Amino acid sequence: MNKRELGNSGEEKALEFLKKMGYEILHRNFRCRFGEVDIIAKHGDVIVFVEVKTRRSLKFGYPSESVTVTKQRHLKKVAEFFSQRKEAKGYMFRFDVVEVYMNAKNEVIDINLIQDAF
Repeated sequence: MNKRELGNSGEEKALEFLKKMGYEILHRNFRCRFGEVDIIAKHGDVIVFVEVKTRRSLKFGYPSESVTVTKQRHLKKVAEFFSQRKEAKGYMFRFDVVEVYMNAKNEVIDINLIQDAF
C-alpha cells in the first residue's frame, strides 16, 4: 500500500470515527484555489475543518506534528473561502486533527481526535 492509499484508508476510518462522535459530514476533500481540506463537518453549532493524518509508526513524529504552520495557513484560507457559502452562514469554525494509527495489515490500532488543534 503506497502513501496515497494509506492516506485514503485513514480518511475512511476517520469518517467512520467522526460519525460515531456525532459529526455530520458536509464535504470530503473540499478543494478551492487556496488548497484542500480532508473533511468539513458540522459538530453541534460549529463547522469543523478536519485534517486527517495517518501513520504506521512514530518514526517521523506524531501525525499531528505534520500539520505545519504553512498547512494551517492554507486551511484557514480554505475556511475563509468556505465561510462565504450559504451553508456556512451563522456558524462558528474550528480546526480539528484526526490521527489514525494503522499496523502493517492496514488495521486501525488507534484513532486520536484533537479538537480545536490550532
